[in-house]
Amino acid sequence: MKKFAILMCCMGNICRSPTAEGVLRAKLSDAGLSDRVELDSAGTHDYHLGRAPDARTQRHALRRGYDLSALRARLVDRADFDRFDLVLAMDHANLASLRSLRPEIGDDKLRLLMSFATQHGAEEVPDPYYGEGDGFERVLDYVEDACDGVIAMLSQRLR
Repeated sequence: MKKFAILMCCMGNICRSPTAEGVLRAKLSDAGLSDRVELDSAGTHDYHLGRAPDARTQRHALRRGYDLSALRARLVDRADFDRFDLVLAMDHANLASLRSLRPEIGDDKLRLLMSFATQHGAEEVPDPYYGEGDGFERVLDYVEDACDGVIAMLSQRLR
């Protein structure tokens, strides 16, 4: 049986999207869905290719039990739109970048991650890169909320 495939996307793939990948990976494991879902993250820009997530991102994630150390930044490519069933952008700018790469992809496949959130009213996961600690904690709060929504959707869909 083909796994349901999800790609998390932000600009450089060193802060938000690896956080989302790590959080969702842990939540999939907790929900018993790891073997039914393929998961990855990528960036819309090639600023940090091959690099591990930002040290601040890793530090804050690890405090909550998410180990991101094995992840490496990569660039989204056109083939990802065929490989993945759901491509989740962290903000409107990255959503626009993804749409420009594959404009024919519909809203059922390409969405904002925060469209799955139920506890936070924000539409976007804010970029913490140029800030300090509280921004990385906010990212985790938002991502955990949205990933709970993704798990709820997958639990219904993969029954």
